Order: sequence, then C-alpha cells, then structure tokens
Amino acid sequence: MKRPNEMSITFTALSENEAFARVAVAAFVSQLNPTMEELTEIKTVVSEAVTNAIIHGYPDLIGDVFLHCKILGDRMELVVEDHGVGIDDLETVRQPLFTSRPELERSGMGFTIMESFVDEFEVTSEVGMGTRLRLVKRMAAQQVAAGNEV
Repeated sequence: MKRPNEMSITFTALSENEAFARVAVAAFVSQLNPTMEELTEIKTVVSEAVTNAIIHGYPDLIGDVFLHCKILGDRMELVVEDHGVGIDDLETVRQPLFTSRPELERSGMGFTIMESFVDEFEVTSEVGMGTRLRLVKRMAAQQVAAGNEV
C-alpha cells in the first residue's frame, strides 16, 4: 500500500502564526487541484481551528499548536491539536453563538463554520490535557477525475 503524502508543523500559539498555518495548508493541498471555493473553505477552516487553539486552548500561557495534514486520494485530512486547558462540555461549545471568551468579542461560530465547510468533523478534548480537531474535506475536482459524482 502506498504511503499517503503528509506534513506536520508545530508552531508557537501566537495569533501571528495563524496566517502561516493557513498558507502552509493551502500550499500543501494545492496538489489536489482544489477549486477557489474549496481553497477558501480550507483556509477558513484552518484559520478557525488554529485561532481556537491559540485563544481558547492557551488563555493564560503560550503553548504549541500541532498541525498535521494528510492527502488521502480525493480528500484532505487535517488535525489541529493543542495541549492546553481542554474543553469540559463539548456539547455546549459546539452550539452556534457560544463563546467562552466574550471579553474578546468572539462570535461563537468557529465550530459551526468549520463543520459546514468539511465532510467530516470530530472534536475530542480532555480538561487539562488539550483539544484535538480532525477535519476531512473531499475535493470535487479529484472526485470528477476519478469518475465519481460530486
């Protein structure tokens, strides 16, 4: 079996690194020939996931954000992980408009936006240990090239 193409990066949980993560993933998935809409959605998902890790994962300290991206045929799998404070109530934080940081004027739509732009969305978290997001997006151009309907 052929090994999937993948990349991993670790960076300091600083807001200025969100743009770096977005561009790195966009460049990596360009080999799947995404449409402009798909590329915009991917960049938005990365931005939301990384921003959540930075702002919510490490509210009182600066840790690391771990990003792993893998190409699996016609789809991209993205994992964004922090080893920060974790989430004690996943059901509540996944509700549209909920934010744990209202003082930062956050919209509370991060999980909703990410979930709407991908085909698979999983979040796991443990208080005091961190949070892991796994997102999978299929590329329409790759599905058409393989003879599948979009």
